[in-house]
Amino acid sequence: MAAASGFSTYVAGVKSMESLVFKTHSSVFSQFRPPIAFGGGRNNQRNVKIGVSLIPRCNAASAESSDPENKNDVRAASESGLEMLQNSGGGRYSKENSSIVVVGLSFHTAPVEMRENLAMPEAEWPRAVGELCGLHHIEEAAVLSTCNRMEIYVVALSWHRGVREVTEWMAKASGIPASELRQHLFVLRRKDAIQHLFEVSAGLDSLVLGEGQIQSQVKQVEKVCQGVPGFGRNMGDLFRCAIKVGKRVRTETNIASGSVSVSSAAVELALMKLRASSLPTTRVLVIGAGNMGKLVIKHLVSKGCTHMVVVNRSEERVALIREEIDNVDIIYKPLTEMFTCASEADVIFTCTASETPLFKKEHVEGLSPAGPDVGGSRLFIDISVPRNVGSCVLELDNAKVYNVDDLKEVVAANKEDRRRKAMEAQVIISKESSEFEATRYLEPVETVKKLRAHVERIRVPELEKCLSEIEKCLAKMGHDVPEKIRRAVENLSCGMMNKILHCPVKHLRKDESDGRTHDEILENIRVINRMFSLETDTSILEQKIRAKKKKSQK
Repeated sequence: MAAASGFSTYVAGVKSMESLVFKTHSSVFSQFRPPIAFGGGRNNQRNVKIGVSLIPRCNAASAESSDPENKNDVRAASESGLEMLQNSGGGRYSKENSSIVVVGLSFHTAPVEMRENLAMPEAEWPRAVGELCGLHHIEEAAVLSTCNRMEIYVVALSWHRGVREVTEWMAKASGIPASELRQHLFVLRRKDAIQHLFEVSAGLDSLVLGEGQIQSQVKQVEKVCQGVPGFGRNMGDLFRCAIKVGKRVRTETNIASGSVSVSSAAVELALMKLRASSLPTTRVLVIGAGNMGKLVIKHLVSKGCTHMVVVNRSEERVALIREEIDNVDIIYKPLTEMFTCASEADVIFTCTASETPLFKKEHVEGLSPAGPDVGGSRLFIDISVPRNVGSCVLELDNAKVYNVDDLKEVVAANKEDRRRKAMEAQVIISKESSEFEATRYLEPVETVKKLRAHVERIRVPELEKCLSEIEKCLAKMGHDVPEKIRRAVENLSCGMMNKILHCPVKHLRKDESDGRTHDEILENIRVINRMFSLETDTSILEQKIRAKKKKSQK
């Protein structure tokens, strides 16, 4: 109550000073506008229409977009960002701060056919960050690409135009028309974007609630992009904090206990489809010995599989897996023998990073019949994105193909217990995201600096005006203004403004003794930004966009 009373007193003091000290500058205070409302929110990211028809990956040709809406979007994006700023008046730019934004799609919003077109190998992340930061309205960027999601995180000078530029970049990279892509995208801004990444890192947004591999993938983004121009302080802090939150959630809620990963769900799915539930009699082939392949092998062993063939580019990784797992016969075969091994297998797990299908219709047609454990129809469990098994294989009678989207049936029964733990995790994530926004994104110190600079821009002209009037009066009497009077008048103006600023500055800073929460401080930051229109220094935005424009023209 005392804090609220102090803040109300401060507001009243500001209004009084406006009329007494700054009456000649009343127009400055008449331009306050509420911040732009952001429609959508987190609840809308799941309510996206699904049902896009895409060319199967077995077809070599890719369709080029001739969509008129997409062309109009491209023409609009080419308009100079500087011209838009100068023509916007008191519109979007003058009231908008740089925003952390995520534009993406996941298994919640898009089928695997679309996700695989956007999937990006780890080696290409730095290049993508550079391209994104070359856009007019993007300052920093990061790419999170996994089998279940493709998400672009950016710091945008204008979140509306930044979202449009990112969407068009994704459309160009994937070959999917922007109009079609938008049906599957979700967009989150500021705290919603921060909280989303924290939930992703904690495993709350995964196909398998609480799965741990996604945290390693978030770590990899920070590791690969570290030092890349465009992966700046904001992105670095955001991803490091997300990693910390993911660890804390798993430690404090035990959400990962008893949960399955994508790889273990794949093994469970295979067991569900086998006529005989005994893996020791089933001929198993695993293609790929990376992290996902290694996990598949470990889960197969835990279910009783004692013999399997692993096809990989090199034997080194397979040898390392052998060292970790005792009493299991793991036979290595090179990629050149993949089809021969496939003919001798009943269940084939594919988990490679290949950007083109390993198995097409003509390959599978020529394979020898599968054994009785699978009823003559060979099982392909494809957990790769892009898919390793072409969609055309589904047309064959001698093969059954399952991909990552089919794992939902496996994990549905295991969700209830983890939902309860997820509620506990949400409390942690909400607190952490508020603290991150307060201490990193909106930064109380930066708000104090901007507030003082705003007041100084008002104080100095008023001081000069006052001294000018004094000079005129003394000049009539043939005297100059004594330095002592100059200092006294300046000290008076500084002293008045420091006393007025004392209350808001106190309310913008965390003081453990007064019991205020980060949410309360965050709200004070927002109030001050709105009252004094501090959310954007238009001149800074103009300089940034001017620099980007010049760079793009070189």
